[in-house]
Amino acid sequence: MRAAVLMEQEIMDVKEQKTPEAGTGEVLIRVRSCGICGTDQHIYHGHPGSAEVHPPIVLGHELSGEVVAVGQGVSSLKEGDRVSVDPNIYCGSCEYCRSGRLHLCDRLQAVGVTRDGGMAEFCLVPAENCYIIPDAMSYEEAALLEPLGCVLHGFRKLDIRPQHQVLIIGGGFIGQIFLQLVRERGVSRITVSEPASYKHETLRGLGADAVVSPLDPDTADVLASSSDVVIECVGRPDSVQTAVRAARKGGQVLLFGVAAPDAEAAIRPFDIFSKELRIMGSFINPFTHTDAIQLVSRGKVRLAPLISHRFTLEQLPDAMRNYPQLGVSKGIVQI
Repeated sequence: MRAAVLMEQEIMDVKEQKTPEAGTGEVLIRVRSCGICGTDQHIYHGHPGSAEVHPPIVLGHELSGEVVAVGQGVSSLKEGDRVSVDPNIYCGSCEYCRSGRLHLCDRLQAVGVTRDGGMAEFCLVPAENCYIIPDAMSYEEAALLEPLGCVLHGFRKLDIRPQHQVLIIGGGFIGQIFLQLVRERGVSRITVSEPASYKHETLRGLGADAVVSPLDPDTADVLASSSDVVIECVGRPDSVQTAVRAARKGGQVLLFGVAAPDAEAAIRPFDIFSKELRIMGSFINPFTHTDAIQLVSRGKVRLAPLISHRFTLEQLPDAMRNYPQLGVSKGIVQI
């Protein structure tokens, strides 16, 4: 099979590899679509936090495809089933798994992170990580159910009410999904902070009442203590600081963006105390895939229009190397 293999930091080659065979409890998937995530970029460039990844490895944890082989003991799937994959694999025996918090597993693994993933013609996946998708759902949409599921996990932590004013910091792919979910709650006002002006029209079309740029020197003053709910989707110290400043008394702050492990933000504890803020984190996507399928199937969340770039497997090494310069909002590999 053809696979885009990360050989070492910033070196990816498309090469022939032996097609794996499905073992007990596993299925072999003919990959049709695979999303390119910010995590893939972090791993590719060897950023802090990617030390658990050991090249050579095939990246890609946002994937969908067709079951082509079924291992022993698998009764829930058959050849020909169209599936989306939840990549996260839990040990089942650590303290967190045994208390129902599987996503905090001490020995967490993931398809496309700690084992070969979807940037290849075929991918080996535990059967329990596969979800059958409706016939009307495209493989591209199905691949992007994983990030939607992650967003859903964070969204469920928030108490969003119709009278609330909501600020979303970061108008990229993740921010655009949050925007659609918040819009469905019928809130009083949604503001998105996004520096890339070419995204502003798209954000308004998705339901933003206002779009501002953090590059505007007046934006910080305009946003100060203005929002009941702040959703931070960037993962930079300055955006985290903005999130805390923008929350009004009694506000909620969801830190969803993935910051570098060594990043530090200057936050005044007095602001948290005096405004009685609720500050929350959100990590991966436990038990959200089924709901993600329903949201897309019912048209409550649109994923396909958010894809900005499509690549073939052969184009992937160049795309990964030049990703920031390409202006990609969301890239997907068609295999």
